[in-house]
Amino acid sequence: MDAINGTSAKTATLSIGDKSWDLPILNGTIGPQVVDIGKLYGQTGMFTYDPGFTSTASCESQITYIDGDEGVLLYRGYPIEQLAEDGDFLETCYLLLYGELPTAAQKADFDYRVTRHTMVHEQMSRFFHGFRRDAHPMAVLVASVGALSAFYHDSTDIADPQQRMIASVRMIAKIPTLAAMAYKYHIGQPFVYPKNDLDYASNFLRMCFSVPCEEYKVNPVLSRAIDRIFTLHADHEQNASTSTVRLAGSSGANPFACIAAGIACLWGPAHGGANEAALKMLGEIGSVERIPEFIKRAKDKNDPFRLMGFGHRVYKNYDPRAKIMQKTCHEVLGELGIKDDPLLDIAVELERIALQDEYFVERKLYPNIDFYSGITLRALGFPTSMFTVLFALARTVGWIGQWKEMIEDPGQRIGRPRQLYTGAQRRDYVPIARRK
Repeated sequence: MDAINGTSAKTATLSIGDKSWDLPILNGTIGPQVVDIGKLYGQTGMFTYDPGFTSTASCESQITYIDGDEGVLLYRGYPIEQLAEDGDFLETCYLLLYGELPTAAQKADFDYRVTRHTMVHEQMSRFFHGFRRDAHPMAVLVASVGALSAFYHDSTDIADPQQRMIASVRMIAKIPTLAAMAYKYHIGQPFVYPKNDLDYASNFLRMCFSVPCEEYKVNPVLSRAIDRIFTLHADHEQNASTSTVRLAGSSGANPFACIAAGIACLWGPAHGGANEAALKMLGEIGSVERIPEFIKRAKDKNDPFRLMGFGHRVYKNYDPRAKIMQKTCHEVLGELGIKDDPLLDIAVELERIALQDEYFVERKLYPNIDFYSGITLRALGFPTSMFTVLFALARTVGWIGQWKEMIEDPGQRIGRPRQLYTGAQRRDYVPIARRK
C-alpha cells in the first residue's frame, strides 16, 4: 500500500559495506516520493551531502506545489492561472493563510481588516529620515520591516495564535505602505497616507505616484496589472528567501524579524533581482538593430553573455506565470500607448524572435515572468531599484503563510544543516614567538 501525507508504507535500503539500513519512503498528495533520512546520522553516523539542498525536502507543507517539468504552479491546489485571471491578490492572501478560498462574507471581513491596518506608526517617518537619500529602497525596506517589532510589541508572541494572526495581517497590510515610503523617500517626495476607500493595488499605486499638489486618479487597467503581479509572485514553494524565513523562524524569532531576513535574501541578484537584470540586459543591447548580434552571442557556448529573463531554473517547460504576465504586459503597454521607449521596443522584438527561433524553442528558453514583469514595471513608471521591492511586497504573504505553517507544525525543530568539513585536523596552539 502506498504512503500518503507523510506516512510510510515502503522503505528504501541503504547499503554501505556489509551493513544495511531501511529508510522510510514518504509520499505527498502529488509530487516525487521522499526518502526520510531524519534518523540517518543516529543509525549510521553519517550525514548526506547536498549543496544547495536541491535534492532535500526541508519541511512538509500544504501551501504551494510546483512541477517544473510540466509547467505547473498550484496555490493550495488551485492553478496560478485561475487565481490571477479570476481572483484578486487579497483573495489569494486569504487562501495562502487559511487554506481555502473565502466566502463573500469572509472576503469582505479580510479586506476590511487588511485595509484598516495599512497605516504605520507615525514615528516610522522619522525612522526613514535616518537614511541617506540615495539609499537603495531594498536596504530601507529590510530595515523598516525589521523595525516593526519595535513598534508593535503586542503581536510578537509567536506562541499566541491570536498574536500570530494579527502579525500576519499587519505585515500584509503595512508592507505596501513601507514600500511606497521607501520609493517616495528615494525620489525626494513627501510620504502619502493610504486611503481606506481604495483596493489594495490601487492604494499602493496612489501612495507611490500621487503628489499633494494635484488629484491622482487610479487607472483600473494599471491597478489590475499590479494586482496580478502581486498574485503571480505571492509564493513559490521552498525558494531561498522562503527557506530563510523558515530557518529564522525556527529559532523562535518574531515574525517581523523573519520577514526582514527573507527580504534581505530576496535582494540577491540570483533571486529577486532577476527582473532588474533582464532590463539591464535590454539596456546593454541598446537598439533593435543590435538584437541579432546578441542572439548570436547567446547561442555561442564560448561567449559568457546570457539572455536574462529566458528559461527558468525550476520550470523546464513554459513558466505558467509568464503566460499571464505576457498578457498583462501587453495590456499595460496598450493602455499607456508608449511609443518612444527604446528598451520596450527591444523587449517586444526580442520576445518575438525568442518565441520563433528554433534554437530557443528546442531548448524551451521561453521568456519567463522576470522578463515580462520588468518591462511592465518600467512601463508603469517604477525605476529598476524598486523592482525587487515590489517582489518583496508580493512575496510577504507567502513568507507569512510558510512561517505560520512552520510555527504550527508540532514536529518543527530549529534548523541546523550539517557540513562536510574539509579544514585542518586537530593541532596545538603555538605561541607567537615560536611561529615560523
